[in-house]
Amino acid sequence: MVASARREGSLDAAIREAEFNPLADLVASLPDLGAVAFNGRKAETIGEKLLAGSPVQRVALPSSSPAFAAMPLAEKEKHWRRLRDFLETSPGPAH
Repeated sequence: MVASARREGSLDAAIREAEFNPLADLVASLPDLGAVAFNGRKAETIGEKLLAGSPVQRVALPSSSPAFAAMPLAEKEKHWRRLRDFLETSPGPAH
């Protein structure tokens, strides 16, 4: 989501002076894209703003970071498995 920023430490809350990647342009250039998944709350917040008005489906996922210990790994895995629905139904590359 973030192309560049200033940040002391590794916490997303410390992100300052962020410049964002052109996510809406990327999504618009991929007509077969089924969804965009966000890894964590900060990515979701930024991504939702960048994709406002886009018809692409969005999937909010808990952070995969080990620093996010509020949710057990098994619970994180359950949420992340939702991406299988998009992978199994995508047409995939032609061979």
